[in-house]
Amino acid sequence: MVTFACPVHACILVRSQDSLICPMGDSFPVRIGIPRFVDGSRYTDAFGAQWKKYRFTQLDSYSGTSTTRERLRRCIGEDLWRDLADKHVLECGCGAGRFTEILLDRGAYVISVDLSDAVEANLENFPETARHRVAQADILRLPFRRAQFDIVFCLGVIQHTPKPEQTIAALFEHVKPGGTLVIDHYTYNLSEFTKSAMIFRQILKRFPPADGLHWTESIVKALLPLHKRARSSRPAQMLLSRLSPVLCYYGRYPQLNDETQYQWALLDTHDSLTCWYRRLRTRSQIQRTLESLGLEEIACGYDGNGVEARGRRPSRGVSIEGDVKRVSR
Repeated sequence: MVTFACPVHACILVRSQDSLICPMGDSFPVRIGIPRFVDGSRYTDAFGAQWKKYRFTQLDSYSGTSTTRERLRRCIGEDLWRDLADKHVLECGCGAGRFTEILLDRGAYVISVDLSDAVEANLENFPETARHRVAQADILRLPFRRAQFDIVFCLGVIQHTPKPEQTIAALFEHVKPGGTLVIDHYTYNLSEFTKSAMIFRQILKRFPPADGLHWTESIVKALLPLHKRARSSRPAQMLLSRLSPVLCYYGRYPQLNDETQYQWALLDTHDSLTCWYRRLRTRSQIQRTLESLGLEEIACGYDGNGVEARGRRPSRGVSIEGDVKRVSR
């Protein structure tokens, strides 16, 4: 398993009681068994609140679906899917662990990180073992030496960061030569500009995390029954999608029971209404970003929540130091 290193000096960290110590003098606390490389409030605090309260909801083992498994398999591609066993995977934006579950089940070594305290839900769901560790960290200051992971995996995250291209470049730093970067990103569609969620977001994202979650729960409880009644009428669905901020899955996943439908609607609606950043990119924009970093064998297309992409870092002829200089500009 890859060793934690100081995000400032890249020195290997040494455990001392409830801290990880850098030889250069920096110290990082370990709380509830989780190394913490961030402090203070963050723009992802609302996400942490939701995952700690609903830590089972999106796990395939809880929902009885294969939704997460199918999405992960599609995003990483068949070759990697067959060859995940014993690969070292850096999972960024892990949340409560919907992808952690599948990666561990496929036999990978996984380090799961998140900017929010959702890492606490992840560790509860998937306790630390020789194959799994968890840390709270910022993608732009990850606690590892560069270019050590076979796979750097980041789904459902980049669109919520201040500068997506900078985020992608920071992720790329940690892909080892011959390794693979796997990402996705929201894209443009008509509903992004017509949904009432745009108005709600300007209000709810400023609330404290617990209050924001409370208001989202109230909104979903009030409006989700309308979506359920409208599921058999396409015109009614289209009208509701413009007027209601609630995201629902009656059409996509009709096999889910009512409680699971409510929880899935709540989580995705809460994401939509409380995120500080909701960036959009086209397939071409993501393709160009990956090409500019020097990735090869790029697969990039529209699917899932927008654009899904992966690419391989060349095995030879790429200067890691050069990549770092390019990212820092």
